[in-house]
Amino acid sequence: MTFITVLLVILGTCTSQAMSRRILEVEVSIADKHEEWMAKHGRTYKDNDEKQKRLEIFKDNMDFVNKVNNEGNRTYKLSVNKFADLTNEEFRATRTGYMLSTEPRSTTAETTSSFKYASVTNVPGSMDWRKKGAVTSVKDQGECECCWAFSATAAVEGLTKIKTGKLVDLSEQQLVNCATNGNNGCHRGWMDNAFEYIVQNQGQTTETNYPYVAMDGTCDTNKASAKAAKITGFEDVPANNEEALLKAAAHQPISVAIEGEGRDFQLYASGIFTGGCGTDLNHAVTLVGYGVAEDGTKHWLIKNSWGENWGEGGYMRIQRDYSDPAGLCGIAMQASYPVA
Repeated sequence: MTFITVLLVILGTCTSQAMSRRILEVEVSIADKHEEWMAKHGRTYKDNDEKQKRLEIFKDNMDFVNKVNNEGNRTYKLSVNKFADLTNEEFRATRTGYMLSTEPRSTTAETTSSFKYASVTNVPGSMDWRKKGAVTSVKDQGECECCWAFSATAAVEGLTKIKTGKLVDLSEQQLVNCATNGNNGCHRGWMDNAFEYIVQNQGQTTETNYPYVAMDGTCDTNKASAKAAKITGFEDVPANNEEALLKAAAHQPISVAIEGEGRDFQLYASGIFTGGCGTDLNHAVTLVGYGVAEDGTKHWLIKNSWGENWGEGGYMRIQRDYSDPAGLCGIAMQASYPVA
């Protein structure tokens, strides 16, 4: 064996060892980041096999976040957030919950085809119902698929503040347990059915009186009888009409349905969300404002029910005046609001 050959063998071995060390260092670094993430979010696993599985999912999501954020052509950013150890399939199965009802609607509630804001001609250039004290703190539905209850409750809370001057934290659990008129508790539901129940019950009680437990249960009629807010009916915003939705949102918080199951949605962190969704409505949120960014991008402001450590403190800005009449993620397809 010549000297050059020996030298090449030695160099090749050293290079291979160096590469192996770098790969190991990267793997250790990711494992450390996962440990830090677990501590931050209070996550534990049943055994080492489960932990290794979640580490691989975490790494895949982290790679996806870095890829999207480094593209540089988006108006929003993603992060390794509280859902980073879930596959998108797992996320979709537990964190949404909107279902358009197929049940015939009762005629006991004040339901009409009218749109009370149809004649509105002037609206403010921006609106943020948080600044007007009409939005309670961000809540977390957990693994109960009852986003519909949180969306409806936030809309009623906002209207109650507007009408009475008092911001009252109302009970989602009451709706999960008692608003069974076409809804399925932790297994999906519809905001209009929730509004209809509140009308029939002649009110909704407080969160303190009927606290959220993130699971189905039997309706406690005694707790449900202690009303803290009332509505007389509800109306639907004309479908596929962002202008109509704007008129309504200028006057009160609005319940809206969206397609909110995509990977970008799952890992959203900040900025104006501009894509990664269709119009297969599966999640409910509350529209609590709108505005225009410094670069001229128009957006809606939505309150979600995934806790404060998702998005912008629990909120998302999403593109407004989208090319499709349905709105981005279908936000203009199935909007409604309570009346009092």
